[in-house]
Amino acid sequence: MARYKRRRLGWRSAVIVLVLLAIGVGTLWVIRLDAIVRQQFEGVRWSLPAHVYSRPRQLHQGLPLEPTTLKRELTVRGYRKDTQAISPGTFSLMGNRCTVYLRGFNGMQGRVPPVRVQVDFSQGHITALTADNGSNLAKALLEPLRLGSILPLRHEDRAPVVLHDVPPLLLQALLVMEDRRFMDHTGIDPLGVMRALLQNLRSGRVVAGGSTLTQQLAKNLYLDSGRTWRRKANEAVMALLLEWRYSKSEILQAYVNEVFLGQSGNRAIHGFALASEHYFGRPLGELPMPALALLAGMVKAPSAYDPRRHPKRARQRRNLVLAELARAEQIDPQNLAKLQDAPLGLVVAPGATHGSGSAFFDYVRRQIQRHFDPAMVRTQGLRIHSTLDPLVQHTAQDTLKSALADLERAHKLPKGELQGAIVAVQVDTGEVLAVVGGRDDHRGGFNRALDARRPVGSLLKPAVYLAALSKPYRYHLQSTLDDSAFEWRIAGSSPWHPRNYDRKDHGEVALIDGLAQSYNVATARLGQAVGLEKIIGILRAAGIVRPLPAFPSITLGAVDLAPVEIAQMYQSLASGGHRAPLRTIRWIADGEDHPLARYPLRSELALDPSGTFLVNRALQEVVRTGTARGLARDFPATLALAGKTGTTDGYRDSWFAGYAGNILTVVWLGFDDNRVTGLTGASGALRVWARLMRQLPLRPVQLYPPSNIIRVRRDESIAQSACTATNAMPFVQGTQPAGFLACGPANTRSLDKPALRWWQGIRALFPDLDSRP
Repeated sequence: MARYKRRRLGWRSAVIVLVLLAIGVGTLWVIRLDAIVRQQFEGVRWSLPAHVYSRPRQLHQGLPLEPTTLKRELTVRGYRKDTQAISPGTFSLMGNRCTVYLRGFNGMQGRVPPVRVQVDFSQGHITALTADNGSNLAKALLEPLRLGSILPLRHEDRAPVVLHDVPPLLLQALLVMEDRRFMDHTGIDPLGVMRALLQNLRSGRVVAGGSTLTQQLAKNLYLDSGRTWRRKANEAVMALLLEWRYSKSEILQAYVNEVFLGQSGNRAIHGFALASEHYFGRPLGELPMPALALLAGMVKAPSAYDPRRHPKRARQRRNLVLAELARAEQIDPQNLAKLQDAPLGLVVAPGATHGSGSAFFDYVRRQIQRHFDPAMVRTQGLRIHSTLDPLVQHTAQDTLKSALADLERAHKLPKGELQGAIVAVQVDTGEVLAVVGGRDDHRGGFNRALDARRPVGSLLKPAVYLAALSKPYRYHLQSTLDDSAFEWRIAGSSPWHPRNYDRKDHGEVALIDGLAQSYNVATARLGQAVGLEKIIGILRAAGIVRPLPAFPSITLGAVDLAPVEIAQMYQSLASGGHRAPLRTIRWIADGEDHPLARYPLRSELALDPSGTFLVNRALQEVVRTGTARGLARDFPATLALAGKTGTTDGYRDSWFAGYAGNILTVVWLGFDDNRVTGLTGASGALRVWARLMRQLPLRPVQLYPPSNIIRVRRDESIAQSACTATNAMPFVQGTQPAGFLACGPANTRSLDKPALRWWQGIRALFPDLDSRP
């Protein structure tokens, strides 16, 4: 008996020990889970990617803009047509008048409020901006477009939103379909499990689940997708802990930002706000009722109900959500049929301007990583406000792809193999408006705009002419150059014999014609006269930082450079010698749009202003009468465009760099394996350039002469007031040849005919009076 009592006591002790041990282990387990819950929920819950935004579009009186172009800008940003335009994100367009209700946004100077604006057009320009109260507006801003994200390592993309910005109907739909008793349960809902089971049996298919929203959030935040008992137990305990520590509003806000709602390539779409942009191209607050129901219905199985891949299945799911909302008296049952008949309303799948694999995004990454820790860029939710112009970027991508296909057909080149790159820059600021790295830019891959180092050919010739036309001003645009064959020898190298493209010698030519017609021999002779050291110095000052060989062939562009480097060089020229380093970022903010860093314009006078002015005049002559004269068919002479063609030996590379008053664009075409294309700069890249620039709002080139520049005319019969770019020529004062007459009121003293004949007689006796080369 005593033995039995001792054994019974031993069993009781063992049970007590086991129970205490279980309680202890369970307590430690709960404490550990509680620490995990608090650490992630109260700290950084997710790795928030840096979001990249375009520049805002400024509308102002006099802006060259067509109504159809503004419509494109609005459509890209998700604005929708509405005859009254009575809410933000809507517009109406009738003839030459557009009424648009602009959305508000956070700008670098603070909050820009929503505003309803009437925009009037005439002859391709904005003539007036009028507010609702009838007052004239100096300007109006179209909000930046969110382009994409620099993703964290897990490739999860989010755009967090606060709960009060979520449409109430979306929250109701979410609760009706996923967790009707969310406001009543404590994280686990046995009644909800039974209700879901009965609902599924009644419907004959699975229409509801048993997990609460809190359980789903715990699984998404902390756990993997396995179906083990251990994971389910962790999920249940974490759900209870979440409900114990946090309010229903905090839990619901975390859920609407965490829920997975689809995939875009390697980019996972999390949260309703980002899903709204991804599928509908509009902010969450602007979505109509059917679109909200579609998003709520996708929660159950985002892949199965993906509206782009499975539109029929997605529509059925959406209509089920609408029916459940009507049954729950959240929408009027009389409107149910109309709502269920509504189209899905999807936007076209995002292209390269919305893709983080594009060449522009690559450029942004490189520039931002110079100043910020990459880990911070990928996790802290930075907002990068870039310089990209969505209209220019979108147009450049489409233009390059279509133009390459047309050139392949016209020149019988292998289909789909010709490649290209485009860099578009704002002339005065150096802000990069668009970058295209290949014909399929949105797919990423090799970024030809930044990394394709190819021989640039004649694109470097302006540096030779600038070296000649800068101080000490030994040359002018009418200086005579010798375009006959010669041999250039330097120590340690074989003799070099430059040849012209047409294999002909052209004798004596004017300096301006040497550049306009791209004569190789005349250019090489000029380069020999001014010296390689000075030419390389000009290229350095213009922004070329890559090592440059001091060989004679550099005068004809025997240097491998990337399109973005050429863009920097020509920006320095087009801005009158003021080099502004190319930049893709305007300012950077934290997740609340508080500015962290600003990138203001940095510009310095790097080139001789007078020489640069004369070179720009010569580059206009390239377009007017030279190798780029084909542009005269596509553009009015009043734009006064300037540019330079480039063709490399063997027709392997086709280049064109040209600019209007506001936009500079560089185009390169070629094969990746350096095969022959058969394209010259004029027959290839120039045509792509023209097709692109025709679609953009361009301003005329305005060349502002330095104080020592005068214009003179050759023909004595031309009145001073009639001097134009075609019948007058600029010179640095004191370098003009004798016999030329000054233009304009700056020098009203001109020679009458007897005095002119007298002066010409003196010149005939003393020809050395004008002996400058």
